[in-house]
Amino acid sequence: MLQLRFLVLAFGLALIAGSPARAISLLRDADIEYGLTQIADPIIRAAGLSPAQVRVLVVDDPSLNAFIIDSQNIFINSGMILKLTSARMLQAVIAHEAAHIANGHISSRAGNLRNANTAVGIGMALAAAAVLSGQGEAGMGIAFGAQSSIMRNYLAHSRAEEASADQSSVRTMVRAGVDPQGAVEVFDLFRGQEALSVGRQDPYMLSHPLTRDRMRAMEGFVTAYAKPLPDDPEAAYWFARVQGKLSAFIRNPKWTLRRTSESPTRDIALMSEAAAYHQQSDLPRALKAIDSAIALRPRDPFLIDLKAEILLESRKAGPAVQSYRQAVALAPNNALILGGLGRALLAAGEYQEALTVLEQARGRDWRDARILRDLAVAYAKTEQPGMASVVTAERYALQGRLADAGIHAKRAVDQLPRGSAPWQRALDVLDAAKQAQRR
Repeated sequence: MLQLRFLVLAFGLALIAGSPARAISLLRDADIEYGLTQIADPIIRAAGLSPAQVRVLVVDDPSLNAFIIDSQNIFINSGMILKLTSARMLQAVIAHEAAHIANGHISSRAGNLRNANTAVGIGMALAAAAVLSGQGEAGMGIAFGAQSSIMRNYLAHSRAEEASADQSSVRTMVRAGVDPQGAVEVFDLFRGQEALSVGRQDPYMLSHPLTRDRMRAMEGFVTAYAKPLPDDPEAAYWFARVQGKLSAFIRNPKWTLRRTSESPTRDIALMSEAAAYHQQSDLPRALKAIDSAIALRPRDPFLIDLKAEILLESRKAGPAVQSYRQAVALAPNNALILGGLGRALLAAGEYQEALTVLEQARGRDWRDARILRDLAVAYAKTEQPGMASVVTAERYALQGRLADAGIHAKRAVDQLPRGSAPWQRALDVLDAAKQAQRR
């Protein structure tokens, strides 16, 4: 079943003796990530950051939360995105997290990670390093393991940092031409949360402590910019599309089909219908819906990508390859779409071309463990076992499975030409595995 390329990566690290890690999964989807980019880019620029270096990614979690763990990624829970009611609210969340990056609030945590030598510190460092990797049969994503109380403490901001980020985020929104009232509307979602016990509060309350004083201060910041700003129709469209696709794959298909008439545009309604029918294994209706959406936006690579996924997961490898080729022609630099084409080529038995395409995808996003998994298959099918082993070792290393990584790295070192670039990559992984074993 199509699941937006949901990939779940479990590190398998016991961060505290006897306490298993809790996996947090990311959702990787070309359409959703493009939509978030359209929404976030004006905010990122206005915050003094580079849109080419800061991405917004979605965590597969129904609770309300958003956070950063480095200076290159802003993570927002799917539950938060689905709960918000406007693009300006989502932009307010992004502006707040961008302010934490721009104001240097991540630097102290990075220092703590660099200095960490406990099992907990190693686990968090691996999580930060591998947060963009993923694996799984059906889809997209990532995960990092962390015992919940440790993660909560790691993500928590001080009141001083929150006040600084609040004020900076309002200025950023105004500079970007976005109505800062969206920030107040986000705060309204959490009113009354401070009266709840810690176990019942949304995670956002725990990582971004909200107080009545802070809420009043935010209202004051926004009031200082009394002139309302108009909503951007382009941002509104992409917000509705991101919400529509997330909802269609997360919620029951019957729920989706009952509500497609509420979609603001016909193409979003048809996309949601296609996803819902596919989840019901109704290929004819799914294809009819997605073809109708494509007819409305014939040069939209992400709708064509969705059609290709539907075909591939319905075991129609040949037609899937054709659709993926169309999507790649329209978005040649998108690693997720390239990875889909490589996967379809593998299913169609075109192993050499699959290898070429997957190497292109890996070159654009080397931390995507699903691409590495498919690459290993392509190398094996083209009778290059040494390369299959080194790619598999790298995939396991990204997932924090260093014992498994070491086994495959040793095989690669024994099989690859000594001194070659792949041999050196395998040796690096083997050294890392040995160091982890000594700890």
